[in-house]
Amino acid sequence: MILAAGCAALAVLLLLPRRPSLPTPRAVPLPAAVAGAGLLLAGAAIAVPGRRMVLLVIGAGVLAGAAHLVVARRRRLAVRATAQRVRETCELLAAELAAGQPPGAALDRAAASWPPLAPAAAAFRVGADVPAALRGLATGPGCGDLRLVAAAWQVAHRTGQGLAEAVDRVARDLRAAAATGRVVDGELASARATARLVAGLPVLSLATGSGAGGDPWGFLLGHPVGLACLAAGLVFGFVGLAWIETIARAVDAGP
Repeated sequence: MILAAGCAALAVLLLLPRRPSLPTPRAVPLPAAVAGAGLLLAGAAIAVPGRRMVLLVIGAGVLAGAAHLVVARRRRLAVRATAQRVRETCELLAAELAAGQPPGAALDRAAASWPPLAPAAAAFRVGADVPAALRGLATGPGCGDLRLVAAAWQVAHRTGQGLAEAVDRVARDLRAAAATGRVVDGELASARATARLVAGLPVLSLATGSGAGGDPWGFLLGHPVGLACLAAGLVFGFVGLAWIETIARAVDAGP
């Protein structure tokens, strides 16, 4: 009982998402994670008496892996939605400035469209450093493009170059980057679909084996070696899906 609980806890810790900055594929200790989680679950399947307890350990690992994938996907979609709002706000700001609006009014209009920009508009009203406020906002997930707006604002302020032209150039660059990002997303979508298909193939193989007169489910769920194979297979399947997401995040992050 104690061994099962310990193995389940360690497996959950290995599979849960980590909070630091997005890793590159080279920085992820993939072999250690695979070997550690696989040995823990497989060892629990062989050493712990009682099929129900072993299935509980394996189920805990499956839930942890599924939670990791769901959280990672939601975080990725949220960051992408925020980046889209930043691009739309930059285009609105460029349009307002091109129409002859003063910088303060243009910032207020952009902040009304996207409320997180309100600190920058407030900084302009009190005579504070607008580029510094924009850089502070750029530290949020998906808001990194605001650094370009801050740089354009600072250059226009120091050199006297037209702010409307500088912000419009940033908006054009962001549109071009978004178009490239859509192409990359299309390429990554096929890789993600392939990974999910490969992860689901074992279930099809088990169904085929059952239809052919075999009893693969009985072996996997009723024999210690079968439980160990089930645990190791699930670990490798989840790690493969997580590895694809890690590569995708590294591509999204850029060089």
